[in-house]
Amino acid sequence: MKRERLLGEAEREPFRRAKELHMRWSVPVLGAVMVGFTGVFLAATPDRGGVALQDRTARTEARVTKNPLQGNQDAIREGGTKFRSRCAGCHGPDARGYIGPDITGLSASGYTDERLFGIVRRGVPGTEMTPADPLRVSDRDIWQVLAYLDTLKAAPSTPASGDAQNGERIFRANCSSCHMVNGRGGQLGPDLSRVGSGRSRPVLLNKVRGTSDNVRPGYEAVTVVTRDGQRIRGVKKNEDEFSIQIVDMRERLQGYLKANLTEILTEPRTVMPAYSAEQLNDRALDDLLQYLTTLRVTDAERR
Repeated sequence: MKRERLLGEAEREPFRRAKELHMRWSVPVLGAVMVGFTGVFLAATPDRGGVALQDRTARTEARVTKNPLQGNQDAIREGGTKFRSRCAGCHGPDARGYIGPDITGLSASGYTDERLFGIVRRGVPGTEMTPADPLRVSDRDIWQVLAYLDTLKAAPSTPASGDAQNGERIFRANCSSCHMVNGRGGQLGPDLSRVGSGRSRPVLLNKVRGTSDNVRPGYEAVTVVTRDGQRIRGVKKNEDEFSIQIVDMRERLQGYLKANLTEILTEPRTVMPAYSAEQLNDRALDDLLQYLTTLRVTDAERR
């Protein structure tokens, strides 16, 4: 747990009035701000101007419906090198999934080349996969990686275990107060409507059991302590030198000036409780995981 030392009153006085005026305007609009997520696909990190990035993408992205480098051995070799250095951290060295999904067997997945290119270029909102800035990642870079992935056969399928219908009941009873699926549920945790396409089963298992050390930015657990002794716990959404914004455990967006806090405690985890075998036995866990793996991108979204 990280404890942050806060500046004293005298040190902060020159900034307080300006910051309080700023907070009157900034806090009400925070609910409309989409919090960006980190994680790199093809070494693509959004730069300081998100709008500028979108403009550059629109200007440079030519409409190509078929991978022009498919089957090109030099391109495949280059694409493999780029994948291992830039993508394997999320998708695994064999592309069979780690934090991100298994992306082997793309040629048989139903996605068109144009759609796959667009996913890489524009990213996937609500996931660690951010847009690929054209200033850092060329169209050719993307086509090379896709040409390489096209050569990978799908991982051997394992027999599905678990009852998805019972898993949905378990989800509704234990998870839906914090997680949303298809417009129903809470918003304290990430939306899981497509989690089966974005997370491998082992990663989901570790999340439920509480053994995962991967925390998606925007969902870190934090507790703030006010000068009158109140302790408010929630997930951190934004922070700068003078203020912090969190969503508390009642899903209320709260903004605090650090001058009015005595302590900020951040945890290297989420607020999601770990479910032990006593709370959720292995059979029930199998059912829950089976349900989560059914929450996938639709065929219409693949095109």
